[in-house]
Amino acid sequence: MRRVLLVAGAAAMLMACGGGGGGRPNFGDNEYPVETVTAQSADLQSSYPATINGIQDVEIRPKTSGFLTQICVTEGQAVSAGQLLFVIDNETYQAQVRQAQAAVNTAQSQVNTAKLTFENSKQLHENKVVGDYELQTAENTYLSAQAQLAQAQAALASAKEALSFCYVKSPAKGVVGTLPFKKGALVSASNVLTHVADISQMEIYFSLTEKDMLTLAKGENGLRGAIDAFPPVKLQLADGTIYGHDGKVVAISGVIDQATGSVQLKAHFPNPEHLLKSGGSGAIIIPRSASEAIVIPQSVVMEVQNKKFVYLLTDSNRVAYTEITVDPQHDGNNYIVTGGLKVGDKYVTNGITKLSDQMEIVPITPQRYQEKIDEQARSMTAGDIVNAMKK
Repeated sequence: MRRVLLVAGAAAMLMACGGGGGGRPNFGDNEYPVETVTAQSADLQSSYPATINGIQDVEIRPKTSGFLTQICVTEGQAVSAGQLLFVIDNETYQAQVRQAQAAVNTAQSQVNTAKLTFENSKQLHENKVVGDYELQTAENTYLSAQAQLAQAQAALASAKEALSFCYVKSPAKGVVGTLPFKKGALVSASNVLTHVADISQMEIYFSLTEKDMLTLAKGENGLRGAIDAFPPVKLQLADGTIYGHDGKVVAISGVIDQATGSVQLKAHFPNPEHLLKSGGSGAIIIPRSASEAIVIPQSVVMEVQNKKFVYLLTDSNRVAYTEITVDPQHDGNNYIVTGGLKVGDKYVTNGITKLSDQMEIVPITPQRYQEKIDEQARSMTAGDIVNAMKK
């Protein structure tokens, strides 16, 4: 049993030494494992920084100036449309309403008196007691009183509206944001008292490059068709986890940002648990697939000054230090090669740090390479393993 464990440990150690980033087992015959490039389907994903907003995010500002006398909500509280949020000192406005109401009452009394006078004058005029002048004068007085009443009523309506401005209500259903002002603070229309955000559904904004946008626009049905055909997108949260609901891209801006050369897109995400908050950030993940992709392990690639290289096997069994280009999006384990390799090429998979350009090797299959590692592990003693681990 102990012998089996030692062999397994030795094999693991030799494999680690034979990886792309390390050396290789000392086979003594210049043998290196070689893999042939094939095409295969690959699932890819692209990630784009994103900002999170509620489907409706409203700034709450007062329409009048004054001291806050009541704050009727708390931060994070859910409110309905029309619910009272703040009260501003309104004694002056209440006095103006009472004054305007009194003016309406006076004007109404004048109208009543003028009406009686006019109706009496009509009867007297019919009985030939007063002339046309007296009748016309009474009618004019009545009409003037009605006009004064309308004017007083308009002033009352204006005073009531000014008073209503002291009662700041929510224009929409949503969740209350921060409350920067406390009771007693002097506020005006320039101050944002809070935000009310409807977070039952969230709007996620992200940007694509102008090149990507042109690719979408050249599709069969243009941008509108591209939006309709857009696959469901995912949202990666600030803590790195993936949000539990997929989103749908609903709009693409028709304007290119000259500063960044990008186009903004908007996606809608449901938010039944209210996990997403307005003002948050994350990353939109867009899945895509490639049917004839060349996929190679990252462990076989050497990176020098942001350039990537592999060792290709030539017909003369020499290795060529070859630059490749890869898709910037990857899964952390493999690269999708976009240039520098073609189907049928052969590349070295292990021990690449021991190679140099045009070095002659003996190519073997990865399976034979593993067999030789196992054989060497079985031939090692416990002391050999301990000494190798100390190196």
